[in-house]
Amino acid sequence: MSHQLSRRRLLQLATASVAGLGLTACGDNGSGSAGGDGDSGKITVWSWTTAAEGLRSVVPSFERDNPGIKVDVQDVGNPAIWDKITVGLASGGKGLADVLHIGVDYLPGYLDKFPDGIADLSRLGADKYEDAFAKGLWPTVIGKDKAAHALPWEVNPLGLFYRHDHFEKAGVDPADIGDWNDMIAAGSKILDAAGVRLLGLDKTGATQDMDFFQNLMQLQDVFYFDQDGKITLASPAAVKALTIIKRLNDAGLIADTAGQGTEKRLLSQGKLATYAEAAWAVEYLASTFPEQKGKWRSMQPPAAVPGGKRNAIVNSTYLTVSGSSTRRKAAWQFIEYALTKPAPINRMFASGGVFPALKAAYDDPKFSAPHPFYGGQKVLKPFVESLSADTRATNFTGDYARALKFASDAQSQVLLKGADPADALKKAAEQLAQQTGRQQAV
Repeated sequence: MSHQLSRRRLLQLATASVAGLGLTACGDNGSGSAGGDGDSGKITVWSWTTAAEGLRSVVPSFERDNPGIKVDVQDVGNPAIWDKITVGLASGGKGLADVLHIGVDYLPGYLDKFPDGIADLSRLGADKYEDAFAKGLWPTVIGKDKAAHALPWEVNPLGLFYRHDHFEKAGVDPADIGDWNDMIAAGSKILDAAGVRLLGLDKTGATQDMDFFQNLMQLQDVFYFDQDGKITLASPAAVKALTIIKRLNDAGLIADTAGQGTEKRLLSQGKLATYAEAAWAVEYLASTFPEQKGKWRSMQPPAAVPGGKRNAIVNSTYLTVSGSSTRRKAAWQFIEYALTKPAPINRMFASGGVFPALKAAYDDPKFSAPHPFYGGQKVLKPFVESLSADTRATNFTGDYARALKFASDAQSQVLLKGADPADALKKAAEQLAQQTGRQQAV
């Protein structure tokens, strides 16, 4: 995701906003505005920062090819956009834009709480694009009504960025690292040789820094909930993930990134040997730390278990149409134009850094081109290749915010007080079940 904020910070903000959504939505199903299927006129689009810039780059050609439609792309800001969308949905769609940019961590909650708030795109023709996007994404746009309510825009396959110079100084060959057992052993060598820790985490949980824990689960095709919405927070895979984190901490390989800007400062100072992040970070690192040109490389993330998979889609974003829009067909035409054609979506990628979900986009030479910041490595190519493997959809559900909080509390107990991962997660899963009324998976 093309973020000025880190993904973990966005997830923290998501928690506050979605938790508030549950209060705002009480007693209102969001069905106050009927909307309409107008196919011409002016449509508004809500997005944020560089993603909004990317959308604007598509507008001239779209308006040329669709002379009856004018498009106004508005940079609402992040996290302001979530509050605006939430308030709009809770008030029956009043004041909402025609096209909304929504994250995978929000969409299920919106569909659950405001069943009429997000338009049914299947009836406008969305279903024909089911196989056009990276594997594992289409199920995430389907609501309980079995209809598609969005099209994938951005996909974020997981990678592991690493400091080539630190690895070289410690005599560590990344080709020898297959799983996190190997990485922990390598991390100790790097700490001894270069004096830098492997990665950073907010141990206090103040920012609910759970990306890494989630990544380790997603590498095992598990998340907080299974595809039926049952709780899997205390599953063996979740315990394995938190145990890896405990082992890293016990070995002194985790730097505490509590405090605003701490991780960025540590990265700037060269004190972290790796950066476990998704594809959006390719340009983030290059643009944020230009003085480190040539020092970084990327690799497939180590498997969570020996011989396990080394690919996962960790997050994604979508464009959708508000149910209250009076120009739903026009809004859909813009989404279809922007997200299903390689030329426009790669124009947005070049302008805003949003890694495209459209498979046809990857035929562009830029996805196999050497990148000077990464020592000439074809840094985008491994991310594209990881998307060709089977990937299971992540079911965030409308209770993601609650799961995130309890998981964060469990992680902090392990990191700060030495709690047993299995015990901490068992307690967290019980609390989550009590609050949500969901069953725990067997």
